Amino acid sequence: MATRIIARPLAYKHLSSSLPRLVQPYSQPATNQYQNILVETRHPGVGKITLNRPRALNALSSSLFQELNHALQNFDNDESTGTIVLTGSEKAFAAGADIKEMKDLTFSKAYNTNFIASWSSTIPNIRKPIIAAVNGYALGGGCELALMADILYCSSSAMFGQPEIKLGIIPGAGGSQRLTAAIGKSRAMELILTGKNFSGTEAAQWGVAARVFDTAEECVQGALKTASKIAEMSQLAVRAAKEAVNKSQETGLREGLDYERKVFHGLFGSKDQKVGMSAFVEKKNPEWSNE
Repeated sequence: MATRIIARPLAYKHLSSSLPRLVQPYSQPATNQYQNILVETRHPGVGKITLNRPRALNALSSSLFQELNHALQNFDNDESTGTIVLTGSEKAFAAGADIKEMKDLTFSKAYNTNFIASWSSTIPNIRKPIIAAVNGYALGGGCELALMADILYCSSSAMFGQPEIKLGIIPGAGGSQRLTAAIGKSRAMELILTGKNFSGTEAAQWGVAARVFDTAEECVQGALKTASKIAEMSQLAVRAAKEAVNKSQETGLREGLDYERKVFHGLFGSKDQKVGMSAFVEKKNPEWSNE
């Protein structure tokens, strides 16, 4: 059953741990209480977050990330949510950072406040899979945000890039690191030093995106379909698999293999391993306990 998202002004200035949970069961309408994002739970087991600053092409700001991090943590803590989809509009996933917020920053202010650290500190610690559905512009911080996702889908017309060099700065939320890991040093160096953009089709060809779609609607629906499929799996095994894959990006092969094997062995102590293997042998559909 489709839900209707209602955007209401915030009645508070700052988010806090005392806020009520904003994640509702998928069969109930979701009431949005944010200014910069929309939150939906219309698909079983799937939380959807849409960046919603249309007049600014979803330009990223500290206030947006405060809301985004809060919503992500809510979904991560919600037992009924297995996967999270993050998207923007057809015109822009996020066209970059809000330059008005940072143009007058001094070194001491940026350094002392650890400016934009919160932009990339929460997402890597979310234990549930995050799928980014990218359409339109994903530039600067928008590209970095998309790269933080566990799975990236995009439409062929999507436009990625790290144009910070044109502003006299460099990527500050992981672009120089994650983009290089995805496409290699030489290509990343060319893109970052020139500020050149690359298309959704190129993103898929270079390994940045897992899949590319013809239209924005197909991209979002594809992300939701994959999210629903993941949400049907044992969530214990999903979390373990995500941890193992992420470990491969942080360690050498030997350490990664040792970690993978330890997690593999550990899952034989779970109920879901018994459920899954018994169901396979008996040719039945498993009924996961997530234990």
